[in-house]
Amino acid sequence: MPVTKSPHLLLPDADVSGPLFVGIDLGGTNIKAALVDDHGRMIAFHTEPTNVQNGPDDAAIRMGHSVSLLADCVGLDHSDIAAVGLGTPGPQDLSTGVLLKPGNLPGWDNFPVRDRVAEHCGHTVTYANDATAAAYGEFWVGSGRDDTSLILLTLGTGVGGGIIIDDMTIEGAHSHGAECGHIIVDSSPTARMCPCGQPGHLEAYASATALKAIASERIRNGGTGTLADAVNQGEPLTPILIGNHAEQGDQLAMSLVMETADWLAIGIVTLMHTIDPSAIILGGAMTFGREEHPVGQAFLDRIDTSVRRRTFPTLAKKTALRFATLGGNAGSIGAAGLSRLAWKQQHSHTHA
Repeated sequence: MPVTKSPHLLLPDADVSGPLFVGIDLGGTNIKAALVDDHGRMIAFHTEPTNVQNGPDDAAIRMGHSVSLLADCVGLDHSDIAAVGLGTPGPQDLSTGVLLKPGNLPGWDNFPVRDRVAEHCGHTVTYANDATAAAYGEFWVGSGRDDTSLILLTLGTGVGGGIIIDDMTIEGAHSHGAECGHIIVDSSPTARMCPCGQPGHLEAYASATALKAIASERIRNGGTGTLADAVNQGEPLTPILIGNHAEQGDQLAMSLVMETADWLAIGIVTLMHTIDPSAIILGGAMTFGREEHPVGQAFLDRIDTSVRRRTFPTLAKKTALRFATLGGNAGSIGAAGLSRLAWKQQHSHTHA
């Protein structure tokens, strides 16, 4: 077993006599695990590198071990944990608990991740798509805690999605529900190619990968300003760099942010007309500092204006649009919350 750092205890005086849940969020870079109480408060958390190159079995061992680490930091045994939840990138088969062909976990194809983690932690594991887990976290204790339904769009390397309706996740008949990044927003002959291999998908226009590609093309084609100068001098082109230059008044940078907002709005309107959620929530790394930064607020305002111009008056008036609040903890808190939901359902049936 590799040596790992001790978990971080956030609430040393927390009451641990009630049911406790562990949520694990598997990413291409890090494994995050959270110890959460019955009210959704994160008591402790643990994070360590995924080390994708070491293979899925190594990661499954460490994910299972994180349950014991978190229990131990509050003086409990792993058997005292009520339930464990796991969120991973897709595509996956949720009915069998198998990772199919995850793009950011090369070499992990067809790995039975749910059952392997269960073997190493000693608990039945509730398994979900990572974006669905994050959506449930926001629904339970985050930005959507007062909503009856929501759609979370996670804006990062790709565009992920999670749909929650009346405390239920929407996963689809084939575990491919809520693939919001693959809504078609451009059917023209010149539509950009999505990393999945199909043209015109939202992810090809509104992800960090897309933003960097489009910005690079604009600069190569003669775009000028402080952003272009910085890139031409060797600075890495990232959404953060684009956001910073937009905040400083660079016209090219701000136009790129606004175009991203407009493409997102097209996808959001389709989702609103299909699902009619109480709220649309935007999370992930590419939110330009959220409302705490002028560019983040301008990004949200542009999406809001564009959405309301395209949708029905009732939806324009009643559907909330806001940023997520749980940040990088949404996935692990949500995975814990989904395990709690399954545990309570089983508990009620047992005592019926």
